[in-house]
Amino acid sequence: MREVLDVAAVRRWCRLAADALGRTRGEIDALNVFPVPDGDTGTNLHLTVLAAAEAVEALPTGADAAATWRALAQGALLGARGNSGVILSQVFRGLTEVLGKDGSAKSGDVLLEALEYSSVLARTAVGHPVEGTILSVLEAAFAAAQMRAYEPTLANVARAAADGARTALLHTTGQLDVLARHGVVDAGAAGLCIVFDTLAAVVCEEFPDRYDVPARVAVAVREAPEEERGPGYEVMYLLDADDGAVPALRHELDGLGDSLVVVGGDGLWNVHVHVDDVGAAIEAGLAAGRTHRIRVTYLQSAGQLTGLRQAPCTGRGVVAVTAADGLAELFESGGAHVVRRESGTVPPLAVLIEAILSAGDEVAVLPNEPEVLAIAQAAADSARDSGVRIAVVPTKASVQGLAALAVHDPLRRFHDDVIAMTRAAGATRFGHLEIAVHEAFTSVGICQPGDVLGLIEGDVCVIGTDLVQVATEVLDRMLSGGGELVTLIPGLAASAELPGMLEEHLHLSRPDVEAAVYEGRQELYPLLIGVE
Repeated sequence: MREVLDVAAVRRWCRLAADALGRTRGEIDALNVFPVPDGDTGTNLHLTVLAAAEAVEALPTGADAAATWRALAQGALLGARGNSGVILSQVFRGLTEVLGKDGSAKSGDVLLEALEYSSVLARTAVGHPVEGTILSVLEAAFAAAQMRAYEPTLANVARAAADGARTALLHTTGQLDVLARHGVVDAGAAGLCIVFDTLAAVVCEEFPDRYDVPARVAVAVREAPEEERGPGYEVMYLLDADDGAVPALRHELDGLGDSLVVVGGDGLWNVHVHVDDVGAAIEAGLAAGRTHRIRVTYLQSAGQLTGLRQAPCTGRGVVAVTAADGLAELFESGGAHVVRRESGTVPPLAVLIEAILSAGDEVAVLPNEPEVLAIAQAAADSARDSGVRIAVVPTKASVQGLAALAVHDPLRRFHDDVIAMTRAAGATRFGHLEIAVHEAFTSVGICQPGDVLGLIEGDVCVIGTDLVQVATEVLDRMLSGGGELVTLIPGLAASAELPGMLEEHLHLSRPDVEAAVYEGRQELYPLLIGVE
Protein backbone atom coordinates (compact mmCIF):
# COMPACT_ATOMS: atom_id res chain seq x y z
CA MET A 1 0.00 0.00 0.00
CA ARG A 2 1.13 3.53 -0.77
CA GLU A 3 1.93 5.86 2.10
CA VAL A 4 2.06 9.05 0.01
CA LEU A 5 0.31 10.38 -3.08
CA ASP A 6 3.48 11.18 -4.98
CA VAL A 7 3.96 12.09 -8.64
CA ALA A 8 3.77 8.49 -9.82
CA ALA A 9 0.56 7.90 -7.85
CA VAL A 10 -1.16 11.05 -9.15
CA ARG A 11 -0.20 10.23 -12.74
CA ARG A 12 -1.45 6.68 -12.39
CA TRP A 13 -4.68 7.78 -10.75
CA CYS A 14 -5.45 10.33 -13.50
CA ARG A 15 -4.90 7.83 -16.27
CA LEU A 16 -6.78 5.02 -14.48
CA ALA A 17 -9.76 7.29 -13.75
CA ALA A 18 -9.87 8.53 -17.35
CA ASP A 19 -9.71 4.97 -18.71
CA ALA A 20 -12.35 3.69 -16.26
CA LEU A 21 -14.73 6.53 -17.16
CA GLY A 22 -14.05 5.87 -20.82
CA ARG A 23 -15.17 2.27 -20.40
CA THR A 24 -18.26 3.14 -18.37
CA ARG A 25 -19.37 6.39 -19.96
CA GLY A 26 -22.14 4.72 -21.96
CA GLU A 27 -23.62 3.20 -18.80
CA ILE A 28 -23.42 6.57 -17.02
CA ASP A 29 -24.92 8.38 -20.01
CA ALA A 30 -27.91 6.02 -19.76
CA LEU A 31 -28.57 7.21 -16.19
CA ASN A 32 -28.60 10.89 -17.11
CA VAL A 33 -32.02 12.41 -16.35
CA PHE A 34 -30.98 15.35 -14.15
CA PRO A 35 -30.67 18.31 -14.48
CA VAL A 36 -31.70 17.59 -18.09
CA PRO A 37 -32.07 14.20 -19.80
CA ASP A 38 -29.46 14.83 -22.48
CA GLY A 39 -27.61 11.53 -22.02
CA ASP A 40 -24.06 12.89 -21.94
CA THR A 41 -22.97 13.01 -18.28
CA GLY A 42 -20.66 9.99 -18.61
CA THR A 43 -19.10 11.41 -21.76
CA ASN A 44 -18.64 14.83 -20.14
CA LEU A 45 -16.98 13.35 -17.04
CA HIS A 46 -14.71 11.21 -19.18
CA LEU A 47 -13.61 14.20 -21.26
CA THR A 48 -13.04 16.29 -18.12
CA VAL A 49 -10.82 13.69 -16.45
CA LEU A 50 -9.09 12.91 -19.75
CA ALA A 51 -8.15 16.60 -20.05
CA ALA A 52 -6.71 16.46 -16.53
CA ALA A 53 -4.76 13.29 -17.29
CA GLU A 54 -3.34 14.72 -20.50
CA ALA A 55 -2.27 17.90 -18.71
CA VAL A 56 -0.42 15.81 -16.11
CA GLU A 57 1.20 13.63 -18.76
CA ALA A 58 2.34 16.70 -20.70
CA LEU A 59 4.54 17.85 -17.80
CA PRO A 60 8.27 17.58 -18.36
CA THR A 61 10.16 14.69 -16.79
CA GLY A 62 11.15 15.59 -13.26
CA ALA A 63 8.13 17.78 -12.47
CA ASP A 64 7.48 17.70 -8.72
CA ALA A 65 4.28 16.66 -6.98
CA ALA A 66 3.06 20.23 -6.44
CA ALA A 67 3.37 20.98 -10.17
CA THR A 68 1.62 17.70 -10.96
CA TRP A 69 -1.35 18.52 -8.75
CA ARG A 70 -1.58 22.01 -10.28
CA ALA A 71 -1.57 20.52 -13.78
CA LEU A 72 -4.36 18.15 -12.78
CA ALA A 73 -6.56 20.98 -11.51
CA GLN A 74 -5.78 23.31 -14.42
CA GLY A 75 -6.35 20.60 -17.01
CA ALA A 76 -9.71 19.72 -15.49
CA LEU A 77 -10.75 23.38 -15.31
CA LEU A 78 -9.90 24.05 -18.95
CA GLY A 79 -11.36 20.77 -20.19
CA ALA A 80 -14.48 20.59 -18.01
CA ARG A 81 -17.64 19.59 -19.86
CA GLY A 82 -21.22 19.78 -18.66
CA ASN A 83 -22.64 20.44 -15.23
CA SER A 84 -21.00 17.44 -13.53
CA GLY A 85 -17.67 17.95 -15.27
CA VAL A 86 -17.45 21.53 -14.03
CA ILE A 87 -18.27 20.42 -10.47
CA LEU A 88 -15.67 17.64 -10.69
CA SER A 89 -13.06 20.16 -11.80
CA GLN A 90 -13.77 22.06 -8.59
CA VAL A 91 -13.26 18.84 -6.61
CA PHE A 92 -9.85 18.48 -8.24
CA ARG A 93 -9.08 22.08 -7.38
CA GLY A 94 -9.92 21.44 -3.73
CA LEU A 95 -7.72 18.35 -3.60
CA THR A 96 -4.90 20.28 -5.25
CA GLU A 97 -5.02 23.23 -2.87
CA VAL A 98 -4.60 20.90 0.11
CA LEU A 99 -2.57 17.97 -1.22
CA GLY A 100 -0.36 20.14 -3.39
CA LYS A 101 0.69 22.52 -0.62
CA ASP A 102 3.74 20.51 0.39
CA GLY A 103 3.93 18.42 -2.75
CA SER A 104 2.19 15.23 -1.61
CA ALA A 105 -0.28 13.71 0.83
CA LYS A 106 1.80 12.18 3.59
CA SER A 107 -1.03 10.86 5.71
CA GLY A 108 -4.69 10.08 5.73
CA ASP A 109 -5.27 13.23 7.78
CA VAL A 110 -4.17 15.37 4.84
CA LEU A 111 -6.40 13.48 2.40
CA LEU A 112 -9.29 13.82 4.85
CA GLU A 113 -8.74 17.58 5.00
CA ALA A 114 -8.65 17.69 1.20
CA LEU A 115 -11.94 15.80 0.91
CA GLU A 116 -13.65 18.18 3.32
CA TYR A 117 -12.30 21.26 1.52
CA SER A 118 -13.30 19.86 -1.89
CA SER A 119 -16.83 19.23 -0.67
CA VAL A 120 -17.21 22.79 0.61
CA LEU A 121 -15.64 24.28 -2.51
CA ALA A 122 -17.87 22.30 -4.88
CA ARG A 123 -21.06 23.15 -3.02
CA THR A 124 -20.32 26.89 -2.92
CA ALA A 125 -19.67 26.85 -6.68
CA VAL A 126 -23.23 25.70 -7.44
CA GLY A 127 -25.90 28.37 -7.62
CA HIS A 128 -28.66 26.24 -6.05
CA PRO A 129 -27.34 22.95 -4.62
CA VAL A 130 -29.68 19.97 -4.87
CA GLU A 131 -29.58 16.88 -2.67
CA GLY A 132 -29.34 13.49 -4.33
CA THR A 133 -26.58 14.63 -6.68
CA ILE A 134 -22.80 14.56 -6.95
CA LEU A 135 -22.67 17.10 -4.10
CA SER A 136 -24.47 14.77 -1.67
CA VAL A 137 -22.21 11.86 -2.56
CA LEU A 138 -19.11 14.01 -2.19
CA GLU A 139 -20.17 15.01 1.32
CA ALA A 140 -20.95 11.40 2.17
CA ALA A 141 -17.49 10.33 0.99
CA PHE A 142 -15.89 12.78 3.42
CA ALA A 143 -18.21 11.75 6.26
CA ALA A 144 -17.38 8.08 5.75
CA ALA A 145 -13.66 8.82 5.64
CA GLN A 146 -13.99 10.87 8.82
CA MET A 147 -15.37 7.79 10.59
CA ARG A 148 -12.00 6.13 9.97
CA ALA A 149 -10.14 9.05 11.56
CA TYR A 150 -9.20 6.87 14.54
CA GLU A 151 -6.75 5.12 12.17
CA PRO A 152 -6.16 7.71 9.44
CA THR A 153 -3.78 5.91 7.13
CA LEU A 154 -3.86 6.99 3.51
CA ALA A 155 -5.30 3.62 2.49
CA ASN A 156 -8.02 3.67 5.16
CA VAL A 157 -9.18 7.16 4.24
CA ALA A 158 -9.13 6.50 0.48
CA ARG A 159 -11.02 3.21 0.81
CA ALA A 160 -13.55 4.66 3.28
CA ALA A 161 -14.24 7.60 0.95
CA ALA A 162 -14.81 5.25 -2.00
CA ASP A 163 -17.08 2.94 0.03
CA GLY A 164 -19.01 5.87 1.50
CA ALA A 165 -19.56 7.34 -1.94
CA ARG A 166 -20.86 4.02 -3.23
CA THR A 167 -23.34 3.73 -0.37
CA ALA A 168 -24.52 7.31 -0.82
CA LEU A 169 -24.91 6.76 -4.57
CA LEU A 170 -27.62 4.16 -4.01
CA HIS A 171 -29.50 6.60 -1.77
CA THR A 172 -29.69 9.31 -4.46
CA THR A 173 -32.67 7.58 -6.09
CA GLY A 174 -34.78 8.28 -3.04
CA GLN A 175 -33.47 11.81 -2.52
CA LEU A 176 -34.50 13.29 -5.85
CA ASP A 177 -37.94 12.77 -7.36
CA VAL A 178 -36.81 12.81 -10.98
CA LEU A 179 -34.38 9.97 -10.25
CA ALA A 180 -37.10 7.94 -8.52
CA ARG A 181 -39.50 8.44 -11.44
CA HIS A 182 -36.94 6.90 -13.80
CA GLY A 183 -35.49 4.29 -11.44
CA VAL A 184 -31.89 5.56 -11.66
CA VAL A 185 -29.12 6.85 -9.42
CA ASP A 186 -27.59 10.25 -10.17
CA ALA A 187 -25.31 10.01 -13.20
CA GLY A 188 -22.77 12.60 -12.03
CA ALA A 189 -22.51 10.89 -8.65
CA ALA A 190 -21.93 7.54 -10.39
CA GLY A 191 -18.98 9.08 -12.21
CA LEU A 192 -17.61 10.55 -8.98
CA CYS A 193 -17.73 7.08 -7.42
CA ILE A 194 -15.47 5.77 -10.18
CA VAL A 195 -13.04 8.64 -9.56
CA PHE A 196 -12.87 7.68 -5.86
CA ASP A 197 -12.73 3.95 -6.67
CA THR A 198 -9.69 4.48 -8.87
CA LEU A 199 -8.02 6.64 -6.21
CA ALA A 200 -8.50 3.85 -3.66
CA ALA A 201 -7.21 1.31 -6.18
CA VAL A 202 -3.98 3.26 -6.70
CA VAL A 203 -3.43 3.87 -2.98
CA CYS A 204 -4.24 0.28 -1.94
CA GLU A 205 -2.68 -1.22 -5.09
CA GLU A 206 -5.76 -3.37 -5.58
CA PHE A 207 -7.15 -3.05 -9.08
CA PRO A 208 -10.59 -4.55 -9.85
CA ASP A 209 -11.36 -5.99 -13.27
CA ARG A 210 -14.21 -3.51 -13.76
CA TYR A 211 -15.91 -0.57 -12.07
CA ASP A 212 -19.63 -1.00 -11.54
CA VAL A 213 -22.35 1.43 -12.54
CA PRO A 214 -25.80 0.72 -11.02
CA ALA A 215 -28.26 -0.23 -13.72
CA ARG A 216 -31.60 1.45 -14.25
CA VAL A 217 -34.43 -0.15 -12.26
CA ALA A 218 -37.62 -0.89 -14.20
CA VAL A 219 -40.32 1.56 -13.12
CA ALA A 220 -43.35 3.13 -14.73
CA VAL A 221 -41.86 6.40 -15.99
CA ARG A 222 -44.05 9.40 -15.32
CA GLU A 223 -43.55 12.52 -17.40
CA ALA A 224 -42.45 15.59 -15.51
CA PRO A 225 -45.07 18.31 -15.14
CA GLU A 226 -44.80 20.99 -17.80
CA GLU A 227 -43.63 23.58 -15.29
CA GLU A 228 -40.59 21.45 -14.44
CA ARG A 229 -39.14 21.65 -17.92
CA GLY A 230 -36.00 23.73 -17.84
CA PRO A 231 -34.27 26.14 -20.20
CA GLY A 232 -33.33 25.07 -23.70
CA TYR A 233 -29.59 25.76 -23.93
CA GLU A 234 -26.46 24.90 -22.00
CA VAL A 235 -23.94 27.76 -22.16
CA MET A 236 -20.33 27.24 -21.10
CA TYR A 237 -17.29 29.45 -21.43
CA LEU A 238 -13.92 30.15 -19.93
CA LEU A 239 -13.64 33.62 -18.43
CA ASP A 240 -10.59 35.73 -17.72
CA ALA A 241 -11.81 38.08 -14.99
CA ASP A 242 -10.83 39.55 -11.65
CA ASP A 243 -12.16 37.49 -8.77
CA GLY A 244 -14.12 40.53 -7.59
CA ALA A 245 -16.21 40.52 -10.79
CA VAL A 246 -17.52 36.99 -10.24
CA PRO A 247 -20.20 37.62 -7.55
CA ALA A 248 -22.01 40.07 -9.84
CA LEU A 249 -21.74 37.59 -12.71
CA ARG A 250 -23.21 34.82 -10.56
CA HIS A 251 -26.12 37.10 -9.62
CA GLU A 252 -26.75 38.05 -13.24
CA LEU A 253 -26.66 34.46 -14.50
CA ASP A 254 -28.77 33.20 -11.61
CA GLY A 255 -31.58 35.46 -12.81
CA LEU A 256 -31.30 34.13 -16.37
CA GLY A 257 -31.54 30.37 -15.85
CA ASP A 258 -30.61 27.41 -13.70
CA SER A 259 -27.90 24.73 -13.22
CA LEU A 260 -25.49 27.57 -12.53
CA VAL A 261 -21.94 26.54 -11.68
CA VAL A 262 -18.98 28.94 -11.65
CA VAL A 263 -15.62 27.44 -10.72
CA GLY A 264 -12.01 28.51 -10.78
CA GLY A 265 -10.04 31.37 -9.27
CA ASP A 266 -6.93 33.51 -9.67
CA GLY A 267 -8.35 35.21 -12.74
CA LEU A 268 -9.52 32.13 -14.69
CA TRP A 269 -13.06 30.77 -14.38
CA ASN A 270 -15.21 28.11 -15.99
CA VAL A 271 -18.85 29.19 -16.28
CA HIS A 272 -21.79 26.82 -16.82
CA VAL A 273 -25.50 27.72 -16.93
CA HIS A 274 -28.73 26.54 -18.58
CA VAL A 275 -30.71 29.39 -20.16
CA ASP A 276 -33.19 30.26 -22.86
CA ASP A 277 -31.49 33.60 -23.62
CA VAL A 278 -28.04 32.50 -24.84
CA GLY A 279 -27.02 36.01 -25.82
CA ALA A 280 -27.70 37.43 -22.37
CA ALA A 281 -25.59 34.69 -20.75
CA ILE A 282 -22.65 35.43 -23.04
CA GLU A 283 -23.04 39.18 -22.60
CA ALA A 284 -22.91 38.76 -18.83
CA GLY A 285 -19.52 37.13 -19.27
CA LEU A 286 -18.35 39.88 -21.62
CA ALA A 287 -19.29 42.46 -18.98
CA ALA A 288 -17.23 40.61 -16.34
CA GLY A 289 -14.09 39.98 -18.41
CA ARG A 290 -12.83 38.18 -21.50
CA THR A 291 -14.77 35.13 -22.61
CA HIS A 292 -13.28 32.36 -24.73
CA ARG A 293 -13.97 28.73 -25.65
CA ILE A 294 -17.69 29.53 -25.70
CA ARG A 295 -19.86 26.42 -26.17
CA VAL A 296 -23.63 26.36 -26.58
CA THR A 297 -25.46 23.02 -26.47
CA TYR A 298 -29.05 22.59 -27.53
CA LEU A 299 -31.05 20.81 -24.79
CA GLN A 300 -34.65 20.67 -26.01
CA SER A 301 -36.78 20.67 -29.12
CA ALA A 302 -36.40 24.02 -30.84
CA GLY A 303 -40.06 24.11 -31.78
CA GLN A 304 -40.97 23.87 -28.09
CA LEU A 305 -38.88 26.90 -27.27
CA THR A 306 -39.28 29.23 -30.17
CA GLY A 307 -42.42 28.23 -32.07
CA LEU A 308 -40.47 27.99 -35.31
CA ARG A 309 -42.31 28.50 -38.55
CA GLN A 310 -41.56 26.48 -41.65
CA ALA A 311 -38.75 27.98 -43.69
CA PRO A 312 -39.78 29.55 -47.01
CA CYS A 313 -38.21 27.80 -49.99
CA THR A 314 -36.42 30.82 -51.42
CA GLY A 315 -33.10 29.21 -52.40
CA ARG A 316 -29.60 30.03 -51.18
CA GLY A 317 -28.91 32.78 -48.66
CA VAL A 318 -26.10 34.18 -46.52
CA VAL A 319 -26.60 35.72 -43.07
CA ALA A 320 -23.86 38.03 -41.75
CA VAL A 321 -23.63 39.52 -38.25
CA THR A 322 -22.08 42.94 -37.67
CA ALA A 323 -22.22 45.91 -35.32
CA ALA A 324 -21.11 48.66 -37.72
CA ASP A 325 -23.09 50.67 -40.27
CA GLY A 326 -20.39 50.62 -42.93
CA LEU A 327 -19.77 46.92 -42.57
CA ALA A 328 -23.51 46.27 -42.75
CA GLU A 329 -23.62 48.12 -46.07
CA LEU A 330 -20.67 46.08 -47.37
CA PHE A 331 -22.30 42.78 -46.48
CA GLU A 332 -25.66 43.87 -47.91
CA SER A 333 -24.01 44.98 -51.15
CA GLY A 334 -22.60 41.45 -51.43
CA GLY A 335 -26.09 39.99 -51.13
CA ALA A 336 -26.07 38.96 -47.47
CA HIS A 337 -28.94 39.30 -45.01
CA VAL A 338 -27.47 41.37 -42.16
CA VAL A 339 -28.17 40.88 -38.46
CA ARG A 340 -27.20 43.95 -36.48
CA ARG A 341 -25.86 43.77 -32.93
CA GLU A 342 -24.75 46.41 -30.48
CA SER A 343 -21.00 46.89 -30.07
CA GLY A 344 -19.64 44.54 -27.41
CA THR A 345 -22.73 42.31 -27.42
CA VAL A 346 -24.08 39.30 -29.29
CA PRO A 347 -27.36 39.32 -31.24
CA PRO A 348 -30.51 37.85 -29.63
CA LEU A 349 -30.92 34.18 -30.47
CA ALA A 350 -34.51 34.65 -31.70
CA VAL A 351 -33.42 37.43 -34.08
CA LEU A 352 -30.67 35.28 -35.55
CA ILE A 353 -33.03 32.31 -35.98
CA GLU A 354 -35.59 34.51 -37.74
CA ALA A 355 -32.90 35.88 -40.08
CA ILE A 356 -31.82 32.36 -41.02
CA LEU A 357 -35.39 31.29 -41.73
CA SER A 358 -35.97 34.39 -43.84
CA ALA A 359 -32.81 33.90 -45.89
CA GLY A 360 -33.84 30.69 -47.67
CA ASP A 361 -33.81 26.93 -47.38
CA GLU A 362 -30.00 26.73 -47.77
CA VAL A 363 -28.19 29.24 -45.57
CA ALA A 364 -24.57 30.01 -44.74
CA VAL A 365 -24.06 32.03 -41.55
CA LEU A 366 -21.08 34.38 -41.05
CA PRO A 367 -20.68 35.17 -37.30
CA ASN A 368 -17.64 37.48 -37.82
CA GLU A 369 -16.70 37.53 -34.10
CA PRO A 370 -15.49 34.71 -31.81
CA GLU A 371 -18.20 35.56 -29.26
CA VAL A 372 -20.94 35.30 -31.89
CA LEU A 373 -19.79 31.90 -33.19
CA ALA A 374 -21.39 29.91 -30.36
CA ILE A 375 -24.76 31.64 -30.58
CA ALA A 376 -24.71 31.22 -34.36
CA GLN A 377 -24.27 27.48 -33.86
CA ALA A 378 -27.18 27.45 -31.40
CA ALA A 379 -29.38 29.37 -33.84
CA ALA A 380 -28.45 26.94 -36.62
CA ASP A 381 -29.33 23.96 -34.42
CA SER A 382 -32.72 25.50 -33.68
CA ALA A 383 -33.53 26.52 -37.23
CA ARG A 384 -32.69 23.10 -38.67
CA ASP A 385 -35.93 21.79 -37.14
CA SER A 386 -37.79 23.81 -39.78
CA GLY A 387 -36.08 21.98 -42.64
CA VAL A 388 -33.35 24.52 -43.49
CA ARG A 389 -29.91 23.31 -44.56
CA ILE A 390 -27.51 25.48 -42.57
CA ALA A 391 -23.75 25.81 -42.31
CA VAL A 392 -21.97 28.15 -39.93
CA VAL A 393 -18.77 29.36 -41.59
CA PRO A 394 -16.38 29.95 -38.64
CA THR A 395 -15.45 33.54 -39.45
CA LYS A 396 -13.81 35.25 -36.45
CA ALA A 397 -13.51 38.72 -38.00
CA SER A 398 -15.42 40.87 -40.46
CA VAL A 399 -12.56 40.72 -42.98
CA GLN A 400 -12.90 36.94 -43.01
CA GLY A 401 -16.64 37.29 -43.53
CA LEU A 402 -16.13 39.62 -46.47
CA ALA A 403 -13.59 37.23 -47.99
CA ALA A 404 -16.06 34.36 -47.63
CA LEU A 405 -18.89 36.40 -49.14
CA ALA A 406 -16.70 37.38 -52.09
CA VAL A 407 -16.47 33.75 -53.28
CA HIS A 408 -20.10 32.87 -52.51
CA ASP A 409 -21.79 31.39 -55.59
CA PRO A 410 -25.47 30.38 -55.30
CA LEU A 411 -25.17 28.35 -58.53
CA ARG A 412 -22.78 25.87 -56.91
CA ARG A 413 -23.95 22.95 -54.85
CA PHE A 414 -24.49 24.08 -51.25
CA HIS A 415 -21.76 21.83 -49.87
CA ASP A 416 -19.23 23.08 -52.43
CA ASP A 417 -20.23 26.69 -51.81
CA VAL A 418 -19.70 26.34 -48.05
CA ILE A 419 -16.30 24.71 -48.58
CA ALA A 420 -15.21 27.56 -50.86
CA MET A 421 -16.39 30.19 -48.35
CA THR A 422 -14.67 28.40 -45.48
CA ARG A 423 -11.41 28.16 -47.40
CA ALA A 424 -11.52 31.86 -48.31
CA ALA A 425 -12.14 32.82 -44.69
CA GLY A 426 -9.37 30.52 -43.44
CA ALA A 427 -6.92 32.00 -45.95
CA THR A 428 -7.51 35.51 -44.57
CA ARG A 429 -5.36 36.60 -41.65
CA PHE A 430 -6.99 39.29 -39.54
CA GLY A 431 -5.75 42.03 -37.29
CA HIS A 432 -7.06 45.22 -35.73
CA LEU A 433 -6.19 48.24 -33.64
CA GLU A 434 -7.89 49.19 -30.41
CA ILE A 435 -7.40 51.77 -27.68
CA ALA A 436 -6.59 50.49 -24.18
CA VAL A 437 -9.13 51.62 -21.58
CA HIS A 438 -7.21 50.49 -18.49
CA GLU A 439 -3.83 49.20 -17.42
CA ALA A 440 -3.35 45.56 -18.30
CA PHE A 441 -0.75 42.88 -18.81
CA THR A 442 -0.35 41.69 -22.40
CA SER A 443 1.92 39.20 -24.12
CA VAL A 444 4.26 42.07 -25.10
CA GLY A 445 4.20 44.07 -21.87
CA ILE A 446 2.01 46.35 -19.79
CA CYS A 447 -0.31 48.79 -21.54
CA GLN A 448 -1.66 52.02 -20.08
CA PRO A 449 -5.02 53.71 -20.68
CA GLY A 450 -4.95 55.48 -24.04
CA ASP A 451 -2.26 53.26 -25.56
CA VAL A 452 -2.80 51.98 -29.09
CA LEU A 453 -2.81 48.18 -29.19
CA GLY A 454 -2.09 46.25 -32.36
CA LEU A 455 -3.56 42.74 -32.42
CA ILE A 456 -3.11 39.88 -34.87
CA GLU A 457 -5.76 37.17 -34.67
CA GLY A 458 -6.69 38.21 -31.14
CA ASP A 459 -3.19 38.46 -29.66
CA VAL A 460 -1.54 41.79 -28.77
CA CYS A 461 1.68 42.12 -30.76
CA VAL A 462 2.39 45.88 -30.61
CA ILE A 463 1.86 48.63 -28.02
CA GLY A 464 2.36 52.23 -29.07
CA THR A 465 0.98 55.75 -28.89
CA ASP A 466 0.42 56.53 -32.58
CA LEU A 467 -2.23 54.90 -34.76
CA VAL A 468 -0.18 55.11 -37.95
CA GLN A 469 2.98 53.70 -36.35
CA VAL A 470 1.15 50.78 -34.74
CA ALA A 471 -0.91 50.08 -37.87
CA THR A 472 2.21 50.04 -40.02
CA GLU A 473 3.99 47.60 -37.73
CA VAL A 474 0.97 45.29 -37.56
CA LEU A 475 0.63 45.39 -41.34
CA ASP A 476 4.32 44.55 -41.84
CA ARG A 477 4.09 41.63 -39.44
CA MET A 478 0.98 40.26 -41.13
CA LEU A 479 2.66 40.48 -44.56
CA SER A 480 5.87 38.84 -43.36
CA GLY A 481 4.26 35.47 -44.04
CA GLY A 482 3.16 36.50 -47.53
CA GLY A 483 0.02 38.02 -48.99
CA GLU A 484 -1.45 39.38 -52.20
CA LEU A 485 -4.42 41.48 -51.08
CA VAL A 486 -4.69 43.79 -48.05
CA THR A 487 -8.09 45.00 -46.89
CA LEU A 488 -8.17 48.13 -44.70
CA ILE A 489 -11.39 49.07 -42.92
CA PRO A 490 -11.07 52.29 -40.87
CA GLY A 491 -13.46 52.91 -37.99
CA LEU A 492 -14.93 56.04 -36.43
CA ALA A 493 -11.78 56.70 -34.36
CA ALA A 494 -9.45 56.64 -37.37
CA SER A 495 -8.19 59.85 -38.94
CA ALA A 496 -9.08 60.56 -42.56
CA GLU A 497 -5.39 60.33 -43.47
CA LEU A 498 -4.75 56.88 -41.97
CA PRO A 499 -5.81 54.69 -44.96
CA GLY A 500 -3.87 56.83 -47.45
CA MET A 501 -0.72 56.73 -45.33
CA LEU A 502 -0.93 52.95 -45.09
CA GLU A 503 -1.52 52.63 -48.84
CA GLU A 504 1.56 54.78 -49.45
CA HIS A 505 3.60 52.60 -47.10
CA LEU A 506 2.48 49.50 -49.00
CA HIS A 507 3.31 51.13 -52.34
CA LEU A 508 6.88 51.78 -51.19
CA SER A 509 7.54 48.58 -49.23
CA ARG A 510 5.35 46.00 -50.99
CA PRO A 511 4.44 47.18 -54.49
CA ASP A 512 3.36 43.62 -55.34
CA VAL A 513 0.48 43.81 -52.85
CA GLU A 514 -2.93 45.17 -53.82
CA ALA A 515 -4.79 47.27 -51.25
CA ALA A 516 -8.54 47.83 -50.88
CA VAL A 517 -10.07 50.37 -48.48
CA TYR A 518 -13.67 50.29 -47.23
CA GLU A 519 -15.42 52.49 -44.68
CA GLY A 520 -16.52 50.30 -41.80
CA ARG A 521 -17.61 53.02 -39.32
CA GLN A 522 -17.12 50.55 -36.43
CA GLU A 523 -16.99 52.05 -32.92
CA LEU A 524 -14.54 49.86 -30.99
CA TYR A 525 -11.72 49.36 -33.48
CA PRO A 526 -10.01 52.28 -35.27
CA LEU A 527 -8.83 49.89 -37.98
CA LEU A 528 -9.57 46.37 -39.20
CA ILE A 529 -6.93 44.66 -41.36
CA GLY A 530 -7.23 41.59 -43.56
CA VAL A 531 -4.44 39.89 -45.51
CA GLU A 532 -5.28 37.29 -48.17
